[in-house]
Amino acid sequence: MPSPIKVAVVEDHQGIIDGYHMRLTEASGIQLVGVAQNGEELNDLLEKTRELDVLIMDVNVPTSAMDRNPIPILHYVPYILKNNPQLNILVISMLEQPALVKALAQAGVSGYILKGNGDAIRRLPAILKSVSSGGRYFEGLETDAEGKPVLTNRQLVVLTFCAAYPDLSTEHAAQQLGIAPSTVRNLLSETYERLGVRTKAAAISRAKELGLIP
Repeated sequence: MPSPIKVAVVEDHQGIIDGYHMRLTEASGIQLVGVAQNGEELNDLLEKTRELDVLIMDVNVPTSAMDRNPIPILHYVPYILKNNPQLNILVISMLEQPALVKALAQAGVSGYILKGNGDAIRRLPAILKSVSSGGRYFEGLETDAEGKPVLTNRQLVVLTFCAAYPDLSTEHAAQQLGIAPSTVRNLLSETYERLGVRTKAAAISRAKELGLIP
C-alpha cells in the first residue's frame, strides 16, 4: 500500500481548520499531520515535519500571535520551497486578486483555490493528490482590469514584506530579503510612482485598496 500524502494547514480561523480536518481525515490516502495559525507556528511546524508533501496556506495568516499583520507570503514561499524542495504549496484564500495569484505562481506555489469555490473545496482531496504528484491547479488568473496599476513581482515581494513588518528599516528589510538596501529603495520608489503616492504607508494602503496585496 502506498504511503499517504502528508498534508499540513496554515489557517487562523478555527471553523475553517475544523472543515479541513473533517474533509481530509475522511479522505483515503491523505494524512493531516499538522496545523499552524501564524507564521511563527508555521516555521516550527516545518522544522518538526520534514516529510511533508503538501502545505495548504491562506494568504492572510498573521505573522505571529503578537503581530497580526499578514505574513509576507511572496517572501515566505520561495524561502519555504528552498528549504523544503519536496514540498508543494496550495494556496486557498478568499482573495480574488489576479496580480497576487500570478506573483504566487511565479514564486513557486502549485495551486490557488478561492474559498468560495464549493466545487473545488469538495474535490480538495483529489486536488491535493494531483498537486503532490507535480500537478498544478489555479484560479483567478484573469487579466488585470484596464487602467489598474500593475506592479512587478519584485515590487510586490518588497511591498508585501513591508506590509508585514511596517516598522522595519530599509537596511533590515534588505537584509531579510537578501538584496541591497539601494535595491529596496529603488523598488519602493518605483512602486510609489506607479501607485501615485509618496510614502511607504500610503503605498501599502493604496495597494490593499486596489487588491494588489493582502
